[in-house]
Amino acid sequence: MTSFLIIDDHPLFREALGNAVRLSHPDAIIFETMSIKGALHILADEQGIDLALLDLSLPDATGFSGFMRLRETYPRLPVAIVSSHEDQQVVSEALSLGAAGYLPKSTSKSELAQAIDCVLSGSVAVPKNFVVSGERGDADFTQALRQRLQELTPQQLRVLDLIRRGYQNKHIASELKLAESTVKAHVTEILRKLKLFSRNKAVIEIGKIDLPVPKKRVSNKADDAAIVDPRPTETSGMAKRR
Repeated sequence: MTSFLIIDDHPLFREALGNAVRLSHPDAIIFETMSIKGALHILADEQGIDLALLDLSLPDATGFSGFMRLRETYPRLPVAIVSSHEDQQVVSEALSLGAAGYLPKSTSKSELAQAIDCVLSGSVAVPKNFVVSGERGDADFTQALRQRLQELTPQQLRVLDLIRRGYQNKHIASELKLAESTVKAHVTEILRKLKLFSRNKAVIEIGKIDLPVPKKRVSNKADDAAIVDPRPTETSGMAKRR
């Protein structure tokens, strides 16, 4: 069963997000809180939350400070930002910091539901009008993409190669002997680093170039260290289950 954490200090919008979640996940478990402090308490108590939906404007956070606290404490947790700020620079910064998606509050319920499913599949959800800076028909796009490929870890290159060959996450997990949640985390990071934000876009663009040859794999553990989830042992706080 899929579980979600909604972090927003406006009750009406928490309800709206919950409705969007249940549009495609009617049996979802949804936890709600109005602060980062409350979110950390819930995450300490509840194992295996699949996605956090975070508002940037909270009583105990300004700008991206709340998002960064969540990322630092739970690096494997996908966090999608849901905000009234629609400036492209803000969207770009959120994605560069590792957000699993950026969903404007002006988005319709059905579009929110589609974006949430996109994130759960490991892709990165972005606003319809978002364009990566400097790539509006830029002839140097392919060269820029080759440079970004150098930022991928050997394991991420292996995952990307299987994506290019049409493998789905569960098949990638089986091929590389990884948990499917680990594969999803890799896919999110790959799309973010390459600034493609769509699995289909990645397949098309990567199909045009040669991938770097990953270094010989010694152990999955070292390559996946960046996404290990160091969960705190102390638990406190209460969640609202809807």
